[in-house]
Amino acid sequence: MPELKYNTVEEIDAAYATLQATFRAGTTRPLSWRKHQLNQIVRMLRENQDAIAQALTVDLQKPLLEVVSGEIGPMIRRAAQSAEELDEWVTDEKVPTPDWQQAWSPTVLKRPKGVVLIISPWNFPVFLGLQPIIGAIAAGCPALLKPSEISPAVSATLADLFSKYLDPSAYRVINGAVPEVTHLLKLKWDHITYTGNGVVARIVARAAAEHLTPVTLELGGKSPVVVDPKTTDLKVAAKRILWGKSVNAGQICVAPDYVLIPRSAQDAFIEAIQQAAAELHPGGAIHSDSYGSIISDGHYKRLRSIMKRSSATVVVGGETLEEKRRIAPTVYRDVKEGDSLLERQASVGSSFEIFGPLLPIIPVDDLRQAVDYINAHPHPLVLYAFTEDAELKRTLRDETRSGGLHFNDVFQHMVVDAMPFSGVGESGYGTQALRYTYDEYTHLRSSVDIPLAAEPLFAARYPPYTTANIQVVAVMSGVAEPPAAAPAIAVQAS
Repeated sequence: MPELKYNTVEEIDAAYATLQATFRAGTTRPLSWRKHQLNQIVRMLRENQDAIAQALTVDLQKPLLEVVSGEIGPMIRRAAQSAEELDEWVTDEKVPTPDWQQAWSPTVLKRPKGVVLIISPWNFPVFLGLQPIIGAIAAGCPALLKPSEISPAVSATLADLFSKYLDPSAYRVINGAVPEVTHLLKLKWDHITYTGNGVVARIVARAAAEHLTPVTLELGGKSPVVVDPKTTDLKVAAKRILWGKSVNAGQICVAPDYVLIPRSAQDAFIEAIQQAAAELHPGGAIHSDSYGSIISDGHYKRLRSIMKRSSATVVVGGETLEEKRRIAPTVYRDVKEGDSLLERQASVGSSFEIFGPLLPIIPVDDLRQAVDYINAHPHPLVLYAFTEDAELKRTLRDETRSGGLHFNDVFQHMVVDAMPFSGVGESGYGTQALRYTYDEYTHLRSSVDIPLAAEPLFAARYPPYTTANIQVVAVMSGVAEPPAAAPAIAVQAS
């Protein structure tokens, strides 16, 4: 396995200069070249599945099923699909116009924005690193990927594989920590994509603003789960929710963060979730090969601190295994505002995403109160609801805001490749996945070509502005009757 080596400032500057020169030279623009690079992503992943899985095991103890389903598989599929659909995506668009404008050839040109900086996280380091790279390749943009130093094995592996499979004049991996990212953010990029937390996102956005650089932010947030006990199967709901909190040990931006359920049904839901825990990990999650570890000692201590400071009652889990950084999926009942499980970031006023296998249950008087609770907090990346009630679904669609809205399961909106993935407000902005990532890195350039022979059409726009001119322009502009002429204003000679 390759060793993680941080890049120097000189190496960063040289890589930046190379990517800029490559874009100016037009290297990344031919479709045949883009398709080749996309197919190289597919080849890279297929030929190095074992090395990538090993790196994910070292960093996260990620189970093989989760490696295949959540890291390697989706990126193979999306890279291949991007290559197959690229001809359709890049086609310039003729726009509908009035008859008198048709000779102008009004066209929306789809052109690459330029050089992209991608700062990716540690929790799904392959998926969240390669998804924007695939979009950048498809759009014809060179890109620099800065993966997380917190997942060193994967970051080193990506650096090694990029140099072997992708054109190094167009795609680079730069490794480092805060000083290296700080230097990267001083440079002028044509687009920046950052996936992570809201505190760092504000630093990225401020740095981008210095150059008026557009930014895509995917920030997670506290994704609620509304459970309607009158219309859903509590056993199925409990199993799906607990599974969603268990995948990658809860270290997912779209993980269920807390449950809102009428207090009259809390006990029945707890019984169902206890049964689900016994089914999913019969020997205990902290000893299971089907369960991952917390990424680092620092994050493990952060989660243990939340657990120790919580005054809520544990009804599922609570077991830990420090030497493997394991924390069992842990469910709490009767969680109240002010509890450590719901604490806020004082610097920005938004709630901390738990980002771990801890699930608070917040009892409410009724589902109206659940909706009000959601609306009183920052907009989440996804809102989950288990219900068959059409009116409740309508209420959630029309009266709440979130990046995504997902009924009766978790995560599956991520599997529908044709839909955009995005946040709103505190959970981020900009869209990703397949064509949506391509669109994010593509400039829509309006173009017209006015024939010189059309000059008689423009006669009325030139001074002197006569009554006849005004009548012609009014008709062409859709004004039924031009306004009355204003009285002339005498101009004093100075």
